[in-house]
Amino acid sequence: MKLDDAIFGRASVRYFEEEDVPDEHVRALIEAAVRAPTASGLENWKFVVFRSKGVREKLYSLIAEGMIRYYRAVNLAEEKIEKLRKRMYVQGMYRAPAYVAVFIDRRVRFLPGEDFDELEFIWSVESAAMAIQNLMLKAVELGLGTVYIGVTNFPGIEEEVRELAGLDENHYLVGLIPVGYPRMEVKPRRRRKALDDVLLFI
Repeated sequence: MKLDDAIFGRASVRYFEEEDVPDEHVRALIEAAVRAPTASGLENWKFVVFRSKGVREKLYSLIAEGMIRYYRAVNLAEEKIEKLRKRMYVQGMYRAPAYVAVFIDRRVRFLPGEDFDELEFIWSVESAAMAIQNLMLKAVELGLGTVYIGVTNFPGIEEEVRELAGLDENHYLVGLIPVGYPRMEVKPRRRRKALDDVLLFI
């Protein structure tokens, strides 16, 4: 597969088959992820793969809670939130055979002193985000689907995900990625903005 095929063929997948993802595919995803650039060469990321049924069910309920909080934050009508609940609990949206949680360890840093706390944090998040992109592109090559979940970062929810991962408060959740075989055909969407709307030559 050419890189362009993965880039332009990738799309957010929200419905997955129940089929398990083989161990070798999971390892291949993480091997691709850790090839991403990492600020100061720190590699201060941690990838936690949730596969056991009980933990996945708990994680799924946290995703649902986060989605409802997200839609309430933008004042979505309650009847539409009920439709979201149906898509999740009846149709199984975001229910996947594996979830990859990507954390950073705030203690691992290069620049000393409080003056650089925010900058070090930003660099670490950027590094983990690039790792997530690598993971998602590798998933396309392997015939897998992924989607980025950010709503698990709401206060209270992030802490529960971290506890499920067995990590302490020094770890920050950058993103949660459901992984599995797509239930439906993957159809990438056109971007709303044209290239010239976001590109500036100086």
